[in-house]
Amino acid sequence: MNRSSASYPFVLDEGAWEAPYFLAPVAGYSDAAFRAVCAEMGAALCYTEMVSAEALVRGHIKTKELLERDPAERVYAIQLFGASPATLAAAAEIVSVYQPVVIDLNCGCPVPKIIKAGAGSALLKTPGKIGNIVRAMRDATRIPISVKLRTGWDSDSINYLETAGAAIEAGACAITLHGRTRAQGYTGKADWDAIRDLSARAPVPVFGSGDVFSAGAAADMRARTGCAGVMIARGALGNPFIFAELRKSGSIREINAHFIAETMERHLSLAVQHFGEKRACIEFRKHFCVYTKGLSGGAPLRARAVRCSTFKEFAEIFNELKG
Repeated sequence: MNRSSASYPFVLDEGAWEAPYFLAPVAGYSDAAFRAVCAEMGAALCYTEMVSAEALVRGHIKTKELLERDPAERVYAIQLFGASPATLAAAAEIVSVYQPVVIDLNCGCPVPKIIKAGAGSALLKTPGKIGNIVRAMRDATRIPISVKLRTGWDSDSINYLETAGAAIEAGACAITLHGRTRAQGYTGKADWDAIRDLSARAPVPVFGSGDVFSAGAAADMRARTGCAGVMIARGALGNPFIFAELRKSGSIREINAHFIAETMERHLSLAVQHFGEKRACIEFRKHFCVYTKGLSGGAPLRARAVRCSTFKEFAEIFNELKG
């Protein structure tokens, strides 16, 4: 696996590489407010929700809102999805003005709607096209281009070495490998051996993803696979504390109901600043549910929270949790 095309390096501060744990792009969750909370907790880098290159080029206002960045995000990353090299190149040029440290190409989303459009995991079937897209994006911007992959389309077409190779040869600065096929979706066990294999072969940093639901699992993935970093998705939802645990080796305050309530209050206040009170409160309902999952007495609070429409209504619940 060779690196034959010029690319720009993926540069993070040295301190970030001491605890290289990243918030993954998670549709509906990794907006500016949640990313800010994760950054404050110690995430080395946070990715936007995946952004449609086609919608971006067409100038859709709601799509551009996904790129909004909080002052707490000293650095951040933007993920794009699409199927056309020309469109993705144009989108990469557009988002360059936001000065992300890296622009990521999504080749892993298993959602049928995305695949039907030839994007996401559909690109796993055509490694050459992945290379063409990366090359077009690389030529359109000086921002480094990375790629997120799955191990293959299904168990009969495991081709992560081929897809990663095509991306790297076209100039990708880093690869994230989710250790599942498209057919698996988010079920079954993630293949960490594939992450270890790619990490040993690739001439660029490889980040691992899949089955990281705790700080211990994240640290274990790095130790077992030798990957350069870990991208955390579902394990961070309602649990931005995972980054504090990883950065400070567990030496943080107890994650109790009071701390969770304080964090939710901070999260919602940021969301109000970015999106306005009405929208922020409606969208925060799902965040409240994952923050309080497993919390003693959480069920009746969730029943109330899903009807909250103002910051004041949520604040009453936060104060009850604080005790």
